[in-house]
Amino acid sequence: MDTARRPDTELTYRDATEADIDALVPLIESAYRGDSSRAGWTTEADILEGQRTDPEGVRAVITTPGSKLLTVWRDGVLVACCQLEHRGEVAYFGMFAVSPALQGAGLGKRIIAEAERVARAEWGVGEMHMTVISVREELIAFYERRGYRRTGKLTPFPYGDERFGLPQRDDLAFELLVKDLG
Repeated sequence: MDTARRPDTELTYRDATEADIDALVPLIESAYRGDSSRAGWTTEADILEGQRTDPEGVRAVITTPGSKLLTVWRDGVLVACCQLEHRGEVAYFGMFAVSPALQGAGLGKRIIAEAERVARAEWGVGEMHMTVISVREELIAFYERRGYRRTGKLTPFPYGDERFGLPQRDDLAFELLVKDLG
């Protein structure tokens, strides 16, 4: 196996700072949108065009009280990130991005486990929540293998708000997935 893709490689986790924004935005964009995202398996390029985030959106996650963007580094290179937000008895998991060139090597599983550990340790929450675009069956199946369950609770996709991208189909909605962290 290519050493760059080995899942047992040492990872370093830390909370993002505003100094990381210029590296975070292209990482997140590359994991979700455009041709670069097609190198991995989590692309949304076939259902959404346009941006996934921007510097202001990333800054808001970093600077909002009760919210953090956990960054993941390997050999000094940013390779992944995820948002954690404290919402009372639960934590919200979002903005999860792994470099497309590194997807499929087990990093995602490790990062989700670390995010769940951080949420329990720092906030004492018993559940993790996330929303996934309901037509992303392969991605939902990945989360189900990590212990998340579909709730059937849907919220409408924000059609017309370009901050969330430009939908390429008219049946998009977000489904709530939940995992017991107890």
